[in-house]
Amino acid sequence: MENAVPEKRSPFATEPIGRLIVKFAVPSVIALLVNSLYNIVDQIFIGNGVGYLGNGATNIVFPITIIALALAMMIGNGGAAFLSLKLGEGNTKEAQRGVGNAVMLVTVASLVLTAVFLIWIDPILTLFGATDTLRPYALEYGWVIGIGLPFMMISGAINSMIRADGSPKYAMFSMIIGAVLNVILDAVFIFVFEMGVRGAAIATVIGQVASFVVSVAYMPRFKTVHLRAEAFRPSGKTCGSIVVFGLSSFITQFAITIVMALTNNLLAQYGAQSIYGSDIPLTATGIVMKVNQIMISILLGIATGAQPIIGFNYGAMNFNRVKKALEISLIASEIVSVLAFLLFQFAPMSVISLFGSEDALYNEFAVKAFRIFLMLCPLTGFQTVIAVYLQAVGKPIKSAILSLARQIIFFVPAALLLPRTLGVEGVLWTGPVADGLAFIMSLALLLYEREHLKKSHALQSRTA
Repeated sequence: MENAVPEKRSPFATEPIGRLIVKFAVPSVIALLVNSLYNIVDQIFIGNGVGYLGNGATNIVFPITIIALALAMMIGNGGAAFLSLKLGEGNTKEAQRGVGNAVMLVTVASLVLTAVFLIWIDPILTLFGATDTLRPYALEYGWVIGIGLPFMMISGAINSMIRADGSPKYAMFSMIIGAVLNVILDAVFIFVFEMGVRGAAIATVIGQVASFVVSVAYMPRFKTVHLRAEAFRPSGKTCGSIVVFGLSSFITQFAITIVMALTNNLLAQYGAQSIYGSDIPLTATGIVMKVNQIMISILLGIATGAQPIIGFNYGAMNFNRVKKALEISLIASEIVSVLAFLLFQFAPMSVISLFGSEDALYNEFAVKAFRIFLMLCPLTGFQTVIAVYLQAVGKPIKSAILSLARQIIFFVPAALLLPRTLGVEGVLWTGPVADGLAFIMSLALLLYEREHLKKSHALQSRTA
């Protein structure tokens, strides 16, 4: 094997699994949380400084941010999985090529997405459910956010590979510095300079630029590979592997865009036929989805923190360590999911009030949205870990199918059918329906993979 690295030298093969997962998952959780909090912080400041129409506008623009994050995670997580597997196999030359090609790929993707969004911004916002009332705010916010997409995407993808390189704290730092800047500048631009939603967007982009600079500065300092010029030379095979490995991450995130676009349009349509009108359901449910995204970020952080540990040991055929890492990740994710469930069901107003004080009708629908839409969120942790596990062990197709099932296969038909009989509340019931059915599928896949892991371990023991 070219440029082989002895397995015994890697902490992935020797350190206790629990300690390794804490070491990698905590910074990963913080980094992903920070990424999700960019938009949430904007909403909190906008809700208190502009009002719920300003928040509605950020909900309309949010899907383009999710598309950008989906592409960044596909390339970044794909590159990280490729890096971990190749290092586990001892092939550092291929690992080096994977990192270089991933950076090149995300740069091109980010520039193309920015151009498409800014050229066709008005019809894109219409697609995402912009009403006549919300459109001016959405355009003002969206133009600035669009300019910052390359900085967000490139830093996000590089961060995934920095974690796989064994520097999770550095990846966390690069995200935190951007978030801190965003919070400070949000307050200054909205309340001091009274720049409204444009000020919130500018604060976000400045924070993203700061994270980008810190992430790119790490490139010459990779520990497991040396990034020479040839690593960045495009390879169809390597880029293809990166995309395939990261496909589940892309589907998980991109499907949120489809869900939000469909949900926004259905909420506007059926909300207009209810006492709430169009704007209240659209704005309140958007907040619910973003708060849910915080929970998902924590779950993804746990799963992606375990990903390089699982990937390395699977590549090195240390199946006992793979099994233990999976079990610890599942337990941790379920604890988080259950705690979130208790908050959403028994104290939703404590969350809703963060986004500004609104009238009784708005609060009534927001509480209803939290309790119904997130009714089965304890199952989300299980699904998330299994999807990333399948990705880590080089089974991206199964991982992609699982991700696609919850967000598209189960969610979309439910969203199209339930509102016909339940009205605007039917849109909310699509959440637990999709979560329940996706859990059944993920459990079936887990049982199958555990059996496969047992057979691989038994075969390894007999041939040892």
